Amino acid sequence: MDIKYKRVVIKLSGEALAGPGGFGIDWDVVTKVVNEIKSIHEMGVEIGIIIGGGNFWRGRQAEKSMDRTTADHMGMLATVINALALQDALEKHNVPVRVQTALEIMRVAEPYILRRALRHFEKGRVVVFACGTGNPYFTTDTGAALRACEIGANALLLAKNIDGVYTKDPRKCGDAVKLEHLSYFDVISGGLKAMDATAITMCYENNIPIIVFALAEEKCLEKAVCGMPIGTLID
Repeated sequence: MDIKYKRVVIKLSGEALAGPGGFGIDWDVVTKVVNEIKSIHEMGVEIGIIIGGGNFWRGRQAEKSMDRTTADHMGMLATVINALALQDALEKHNVPVRVQTALEIMRVAEPYILRRALRHFEKGRVVVFACGTGNPYFTTDTGAALRACEIGANALLLAKNIDGVYTKDPRKCGDAVKLEHLSYFDVISGGLKAMDATAITMCYENNIPIIVFALAEEKCLEKAVCGMPIGTLID
């Protein structure tokens, strides 16, 4: 199959790594994710990954009892745990990988430096970006959009637990309708829960298409990078 998107950023939620248990890391899920990543890496796709930390901590858990900046920093550290776990799993499957963090944690990972990340792509390495933007009050969605803009990604792949964007939450509403193609403005004006508005706006301003799909679908990343119908396309 022909590759449509040569360089991509994949946004993985922390919850997706937790599997059915909803907390921590489910290694069966991680293995599936790694196999999907390995498949497109072997096709020659350059891959950046932004990972969330919701399987360990979400800042909004403590919004009434903790300073927001402190809570968000805790969330950033949770993303490092997931990034290191993903790095280890990728290496065990013979996929070259580096972790870069927006907060400096030199003993465990590289600091995020754009030119170093681009050099890793040239060397055929996957780069996992941890700590979001490195700033409180910004989500990892915004971190994914920011990194996609910085590295010149051709698409942002949003791997979720549901298979696209719906008019309502399909887990709660039986009459929810899946939307296969949306504009950036449709998402913002319709209040659709695809990504936060800041992330959507950044992708719009930099002409980066967003593909929202289910991580559980077989060959999901391969279908996405080849431009095959999957999930919801936002452009």
